[in-house]
Amino acid sequence: MAQNWTVESWKTCEARHLPQYEDAATLSEAEATLTSFPPLVFAGEARELKAQLAEVSAGRGFLLQGGDCAESFAEFHPNNIRDTFRVLLQMAVVLTFASKQPVIKLGRMAGQFAKPRSAPTETQGSTTLPSYLGDIVNGIDFAEGSRTNDPMRMIRAYSQSAATLNLLRAFASGGYANLRQVHQWTLDFMGRSPWADKFKDVADRIGESLDFMQACGIDPSTVPQLKTTNFYTSHEALLLPYEQALTRQDSLTGDWYDTSAHFLWVGDRTRFDGSAHIEFLRGLGNPLGMKCGPSLEPDALLRLLDTLNPGREPGRITLISRFGHDKVEAGLPRLVRAVKREGHPVVWSCDPMHGNVVKSESGYKTRPFDRILNEVRGFFAVHRAEGTHAGGIHIEMTGQDVTECVGGAVAITDEALADRYHTHCDPRLNAAQSLELAFLLAEMLNLEANGRQKNAA
Repeated sequence: MAQNWTVESWKTCEARHLPQYEDAATLSEAEATLTSFPPLVFAGEARELKAQLAEVSAGRGFLLQGGDCAESFAEFHPNNIRDTFRVLLQMAVVLTFASKQPVIKLGRMAGQFAKPRSAPTETQGSTTLPSYLGDIVNGIDFAEGSRTNDPMRMIRAYSQSAATLNLLRAFASGGYANLRQVHQWTLDFMGRSPWADKFKDVADRIGESLDFMQACGIDPSTVPQLKTTNFYTSHEALLLPYEQALTRQDSLTGDWYDTSAHFLWVGDRTRFDGSAHIEFLRGLGNPLGMKCGPSLEPDALLRLLDTLNPGREPGRITLISRFGHDKVEAGLPRLVRAVKREGHPVVWSCDPMHGNVVKSESGYKTRPFDRILNEVRGFFAVHRAEGTHAGGIHIEMTGQDVTECVGGAVAITDEALADRYHTHCDPRLNAAQSLELAFLLAEMLNLEANGRQKNAA
């Protein structure tokens, strides 16, 4: 149990990027309702994830974390959930097959509703309204009624998260993740991508391996690991009233867990000394993530690690670097060296999305795919040079055939962005781009594995 911590102790600290609610009574009603609802995830599942992340921190695995920039009420549909799950399965298969290591599948799903904003207000023409803070807070439409912060939206977010989790659990355990189905995971529109052919080759080789195993008496129908998978959920723990309402004390251990997700992270804008978000997270038993960007100094990082993980528990902390393609090789090494020197057992993961946003000539916010790939290459290069494990990837992606990030093998041009630009927030990789990234990651993991073998020899 964290010292001097309660589920409400964050309220004595500085809280940034939290919405102001005009109706305190309605906020109290929403919080009380959420507190009475069942947990969305269970403490035992969070402990399982932490144990798997401990293996990654020791260099024996890889973390694949991906999903929507911001989930929305409008795009809530089982097909969207299925397709994103399917692309993550494809990526995990490619990475597992190439690295010969277990891959943890962690969705930015079933709770990624809140978004921080640079300014509290937005102006269009002569009208100024509160900024859109995610569907859990207010609406995206630029209208006074839509932009009113409504605490009852937390109830709808919970319900949508519960339905999403229910479907994800069914997909993960009900046979959809069966490796015998690996050929059927390719989305229809992927046929025009050269990476679809490469994935088919991997799927064929997996099928041949399964045929051989079955001939030896090992049948997927009797080996759970071949027909099911573990799939976990995560989101940024930004809206603290929602997170507090879903925090429960585990009956087995007495520890407190935020049952809104298996894994919570703190963003670049809320992970400062004395932060309410850090205060809240330090008392939880969940595995935690922390975004690390160019503004984070090594000494500040070490203080935050001492706060969030004073017992230096392996698997507890994932550090998610987000520097930008042109800054990662200059900025990341000093953080890696400081953490390594102090002996903190962390998972190092790469977020190649947030530091690579540009405004296109057509006026859309986009992320050039070559910059995303270059940041990933730089991330792996840093860890090879420092003798540490490049342990994960954190991406905003979707299984939909969107045109939001320019570039990739199926080259999305600036002019094509308007075709299917659907994001509620930041641009996402589509399925073809996500799979292309997986094959690049596979090459990087092979280089890392070869380097370990040479060092061992």
